[in-house]
Amino acid sequence: MSTGDASEAAKDKVRCEEALSEIYLLLDKECSPMRDAELRRHIEDCPPCLEEYGIDEAIKQLLARKCGGDHAPADLRSRLRASIRQTVASSGGVTVERTEITVEQRTGE
Repeated sequence: MSTGDASEAAKDKVRCEEALSEIYLLLDKECSPMRDAELRRHIEDCPPCLEEYGIDEAIKQLLARKCGGDHAPADLRSRLRASIRQTVASSGGVTVERTEITVEQRTGE
């Protein structure tokens, strides 16, 4: 491996703290495809992170089954997403992609 390859590999390496702070973004499919692949590579190669991912995935599935398909109000979901993004950004030192669309319908005046 050349030194250029080594620096590329080091740059692409995901730290455990990053992976763990982004597990729910990964579970909720809120990562970009590239970030999703990076996190999955790390989790598959790191037994402690794989274990944590499995636990969090099981918790999410259990909650989905026990909540009977009820959906949280849009305002609550929005606040929770904002809080999770803030936590991920501050604890993981990563950039979180965010896309927001607002649609307004005007009636004839």
